[in-house]
Amino acid sequence: MTTTRVKARYVIGFDGEQHRTLVDAEVVYRGDTIVFVGRGYQGEIDEEIDGGNAILGPGFIDLNALGDLDTTILAFDNQPDWAKGRVWPEDYLAAGPIEMYSTEEQTFKMKYAFAQLVRNGITTALPITSMFYRQWAETYDEFARSADSAAEIGIRAYLGPCYMTGVTVIRQDGSFDTFWDEERGLKGLETARDYVRTYDGAHGGLIRGMLAPDRIENCTPELLLRSARIRDELDCPIRLHCCQGMDEFETIVERHDKTPVEWLASLGFLSRRSLLPHGVYLTGHSKVARTGDDIGLLAQSGAALIHCPLVLSRYGGAMESFARLKRQGIPIGLGTDTFPPDMVENMRIGISLCRVADADVAACSSADFYNAATLVAADALGRPDLGRLAAGAKADMTLFELGAFELGPVIDPIQTMMLSGTGRDFKTTIINGRVVMRDRQLPGIDLEDYRRRAQAQFERLIDKYPLRTWRHPPVEEIFQPSFKFA
Repeated sequence: MTTTRVKARYVIGFDGEQHRTLVDAEVVYRGDTIVFVGRGYQGEIDEEIDGGNAILGPGFIDLNALGDLDTTILAFDNQPDWAKGRVWPEDYLAAGPIEMYSTEEQTFKMKYAFAQLVRNGITTALPITSMFYRQWAETYDEFARSADSAAEIGIRAYLGPCYMTGVTVIRQDGSFDTFWDEERGLKGLETARDYVRTYDGAHGGLIRGMLAPDRIENCTPELLLRSARIRDELDCPIRLHCCQGMDEFETIVERHDKTPVEWLASLGFLSRRSLLPHGVYLTGHSKVARTGDDIGLLAQSGAALIHCPLVLSRYGGAMESFARLKRQGIPIGLGTDTFPPDMVENMRIGISLCRVADADVAACSSADFYNAATLVAADALGRPDLGRLAAGAKADMTLFELGAFELGPVIDPIQTMMLSGTGRDFKTTIINGRVVMRDRQLPGIDLEDYRRRAQAQFERLIDKYPLRTWRHPPVEEIFQPSFKFA
């Protein structure tokens, strides 16, 4: 079994309770497991990686990882969503939705996304993809291929096909409704259960299973009740998008006379295995008039929120606030959820949003968000062997280059990362003891070929947007350029 030493100017080690910054230190791993963190290892070494002027840190854990070519790129300046192909029109549903990606395209877009995540220092990912292009939801076979793709790229992944019992539709007159197909959704849950049973622990433990019901407003009570039971049976994570928009919040209140959090609590859905993106619109938020104790229910349950600051800010939203919710005992991890899947940018924006929300420069720190992307996220997955550099932990680590002129002077390595860095500053990524990126290159992956294929696939997807856009305008009306082309 190969023993490898990785050295760097700064090593973010873990002392059993918290991260510590070690200067001119090293991490030694044997096979897929770390055996030493510190200075002056005396044992035999087979290979050595000298990171030089870099941060050697634990890989980031992305609890809501971009797994797609991403429609929020198109939505960035093209609003409202419902008029731009992100809500199915009723005539599209009546005609029968189609899969807008071929089998080959489905496989490639996930592999492309995994490569992007690795290049941004993300070593563990729970991917999220859009249901807008789907005939209904995700499939077993698709995720069987995704497991193989993750193993090929080398990323640690929690996988499970998404399922749902409903979908939002827009009528010809511009009003909204929900189309329900509970039988189809319950069959999707059975498929997801079978997938987790088969693939949890696959590829030498690199692949783990999770349950992924779609947005809360697209789920019936029976679907969530059964999902919670299967989660407990399998002891696997379950992720459900909720509290991410006021429309969703008001829909759940109208249907059940409960907030989304209250409704989930009443169904027994909230637990230490529950992961909730985006967790913004809770009682106490400035836009929520309804009273209640959502925060207390969350804290009591042990459920974790997944904060996705970049995509949230693009839609004009803000968590109120990361610091306040953290102080009240709610675990908060991070997710990228949009392009670019840059966890560093998400942390930087998250820090700023928190300080603005609290009108307090001291509301949160770089360390708070670094912890969220490592220790807190690992604990939310029940994985004390991830998110930290310590003997016995998995050999998941990254080298973040500090020598770039653009970074400026280094005072504190993590603060410099947050202030000036981006995901492009990661030069090496090691996952499960395998070097999956070296000098920004992924062995065996032609990144230029991936770029060309992604662009061509994206353009084919754009051409199909009129099919599922309200009143079916031409593409040039759906996506207008910033300036007219001459």
